[in-house]
Amino acid sequence: MPGSKVKLKIAEVLKDEGFLTSVSESSDGWRKTLSITLRWDAANRPAITGLRRVSTPGQRTYVDAGKLPKVRGGLGTAVVSTSKGIMTDRQARKLGIGGEVICEVW
Repeated sequence: MPGSKVKLKIAEVLKDEGFLTSVSESSDGWRKTLSITLRWDAANRPAITGLRRVSTPGQRTYVDAGKLPKVRGGLGTAVVSTSKGIMTDRQARKLGIGGEVICEVW
């Protein structure tokens, strides 16, 4: 896929959370590409069973630190763009900062 700093950071967060196997970025001069390998378990089921985009270009969704969503009762992860960078909802809650909820993954 075409690469950007935001896409790379989101992919790295999902890799740290165990949803992806590997993330790599390559460049051919002026164009960056991003290669992502999804993680599968022994029964050949994907690690990502659901994904929901929360913020859209037409309607951004911002939340305070106390109102960060818990995805599937804590079994999933919300990716949040904060003033400290892109991180999971658990990391943002721990730091006590809110931001824009990009997506939810479970």
